[in-house]
Amino acid sequence: MNIKIPAEIQEEIAGRVKKLRKKQQLTQAELAQKSGVSLASLKRFEQKGKIAFGSLLKIAYVLNALEGFEELFRTPKDLPKSLDEIIKKKQK
Repeated sequence: MNIKIPAEIQEEIAGRVKKLRKKQQLTQAELAQKSGVSLASLKRFEQKGKIAFGSLLKIAYVLNALEGFEELFRTPKDLPKSLDEIIKKKQK
């Protein structure tokens, strides 16, 4: 099992964004302008993987890459809401 630290994941995502940006033939300045994210923030993200979550969503929207974000931290509907619920189910 390959467990990654947050910084590694951030850098991987930044690399994917950069690759997608280039594939769509957008410069950093163009993506920054279209997304409403400052050019400095976009450059820092592509270099270091650091960006505000809201800015990342804006960039993903412009790159048509929002799919998957809605699944982050989603709780399955059948998952118990509390420990009490688990205990009640076991007692039945």
